[in-house]
Amino acid sequence: MQLSDIVKKRIAEWTEKPYGDECIEEIRGLLQSGNENELNERFAVELEFGTGGLRGIIRNGTNGMNTYVVARATQGLANYVLKSGEADPSAVIAYDSRRYSREFAMESAKVLASNGIKTYIFSSMRPTPELSFAVRTLGCVTGIVITASHNPKEYNGYKVYWKDGGQIVPPQDENIINEVRLVETFAMVRRDDFSSLEHRGMIEWISDSIDEPYINQILKLSICPEEIKKSGVKIVYTPLHGTGGEIIPEVLSRLGFTDIIYVEEQMKPDPSFPTVRKPNPEERDALDMAIRYATGKKSDIVIATDPDADRMGIAVRNNENEFTVLSGNHIGSILEHYILSRRQEKNTLPANGAVVKTVVTTDLQDRIAEGFSMKVFNVLTGFKYIGEKIRSFEENKNYSYVFGGEESYGYLAGTYARDKDAVAATVLIAECCAWLKNRGMTITGYLESIFREFGYYDDKNVSIDAEGLRGTEVIGEVMKRLRDKPPVEIGGLSVKETVDYSNHTVYDSPEDGTVLPQSNVLKYRLEDGSTVTVRPSGTEPKIKFYFSACSNSRINTEAQLNRLIDDFIPGIRSFIEARIRQ
Repeated sequence: MQLSDIVKKRIAEWTEKPYGDECIEEIRGLLQSGNENELNERFAVELEFGTGGLRGIIRNGTNGMNTYVVARATQGLANYVLKSGEADPSAVIAYDSRRYSREFAMESAKVLASNGIKTYIFSSMRPTPELSFAVRTLGCVTGIVITASHNPKEYNGYKVYWKDGGQIVPPQDENIINEVRLVETFAMVRRDDFSSLEHRGMIEWISDSIDEPYINQILKLSICPEEIKKSGVKIVYTPLHGTGGEIIPEVLSRLGFTDIIYVEEQMKPDPSFPTVRKPNPEERDALDMAIRYATGKKSDIVIATDPDADRMGIAVRNNENEFTVLSGNHIGSILEHYILSRRQEKNTLPANGAVVKTVVTTDLQDRIAEGFSMKVFNVLTGFKYIGEKIRSFEENKNYSYVFGGEESYGYLAGTYARDKDAVAATVLIAECCAWLKNRGMTITGYLESIFREFGYYDDKNVSIDAEGLRGTEVIGEVMKRLRDKPPVEIGGLSVKETVDYSNHTVYDSPEDGTVLPQSNVLKYRLEDGSTVTVRPSGTEPKIKFYFSACSNSRINTEAQLNRLIDDFIPGIRSFIEARIRQ
């Protein structure tokens, strides 16, 4: 594979000052060894500043997460902030346990402060939802969190928040992206001396001043605190080497949970995540160690949070007394039903209450909300759109946000933050478990009762990786192929309707909702109410497929899901593999 002129130009730039000696030596070494494949991977494209920020493999080069790419992105953000007209703009930055997270955070602070933007930076790692909370608490215009969430250890990322505490949304995201693109070289970045900026008061480290008000907001979410101490509920918790271990034990202790077993091997922050393949609470193998703890100690529930503590997964005992990992859709349904039913009992449900979920999240949550006379809104994939809806409710004073969630293990009750919060979700699922145990019930039994009332809904997600430069092209080819020749039948069921979110008018709610922004998403509605949804991942090199079915029994629902997957996926997988090999 030969190097193009643009690649050669980028390499030439990266092998001279102002780039650092270590970077220059590494890139020159790749040149001398003739490693053209690696050089193309690193320089053929630039790591794209997407609608939420950056995410990529930690490595030097334009297509990597490194201080130079972070600095350019932050200069673009600084330019946008300064053009926004905000008086005395300030920013706050947090970071997780990943490699170079602290260094990237400090680089971001240096650039913002060098541009005249007062910047607060946490002195140690904090959960992503605390950053969302801190933006509003400190009155900042913007915020940054350095994290790659649940991605493998090789990755890191950079997410941008605005003054409402939510991630940037259209059209603001595109405006920031345009500013980032205008910063064409690292030499265009303003970077004064960090210590000098500290001395001048432009950079201020913050330690625990935000922790206490953040924790107090979470404690207020408890609906039945009186149920906790008498329940004797046994919990196993793991932060999977991430930020959750810094704050969740404190919160659980204050609420009165006493029988908590911490997975010691995973409590210490470690960017290599040595005990798991990926620090992803969605996947069974990430919970294996915690489940072994729980099995030996006869615990009621396993709770796991991802490295930046915005996603939460659980494992509970099934009817065979074995631990099973619940899907994000089912966890969200349990949390939603618990919150709505308990608040209804205590007469604290607002008359104009609203539940917000994403278009790929189970319809079971719609049915539950409707059962409690809540308004339901379906927004595009990404919790930032749930946060945007919260802001809209507050500005228009038309609905009161009660609960929101997405199938990818993200949930939020309350409006203190505008992003998913695994700390709060841990509190609520633990309290739910305590409430159930006091009545001789289990999480598994509770979910079964929800099914009996609203229908047996189940969902399965399939992701197909398409890594490398060719992978992005192939994912685009798959979406084009599905648009040009949409399926008329899936799993023996006719396709009743095809919804293309890139050009159809879709509302977030049937009556007085707003039109959703265009998005690269396809949804097929089948004759029996089942759905198949397809979209490229916004943060990883993969394409995602969401299968959803509902029937009058668990067995029928599972059988239907398997038929849909077995009919739809093999052909697409073969197409992707063949195209990548070309």
